[in-house]
Amino acid sequence: MLNNDQVEVTKEGLDALKKELEELKEVKRPQVVDRLAHARAEGDLSENSDYHNARDELEFLDGRIEEIENVVKSAKIVDGRGRGDGVAVGTSVKVKVNGNQSEFHIVGEWEADPTESKISHTSPLGQALFGKKVGEKVEVEVPAGTLTYEILDIK
Repeated sequence: MLNNDQVEVTKEGLDALKKELEELKEVKRPQVVDRLAHARAEGDLSENSDYHNARDELEFLDGRIEEIENVVKSAKIVDGRGRGDGVAVGTSVKVKVNGNQSEFHIVGEWEADPTESKISHTSPLGQALFGKKVGEKVEVEVPAGTLTYEILDIK
């Protein structure tokens, strides 16, 4: 069971977050710090747009680094096993909707990417599918109305 401080992620999702964190800390942040130092050396900071842009970018990067560090520190790797045969974080689910088949990978919030068919277990579709088994149908409200998804396979 998760405590309130834990964040569910798949192993692949955690690896991607760690890679992004390393890139931010080892490559991007040093580049922005260097840019900031060069801009500061140019003199009058009040009208130096590169200085202000670099300072804003550094602030953004530091916030993102802190955010990812907190997620990595509190991550709980899940893989869908040990949760019975229902839809869970770490499972792939094949569904039929409006006569078409689609497959979704259920992931933690930090990994969601609908363009890659990765949906969060907290999204409307993810919540509807969570815990359901093969053969069950779920209804999901969408702007155009209600869609009925039939679960064909879970792996």
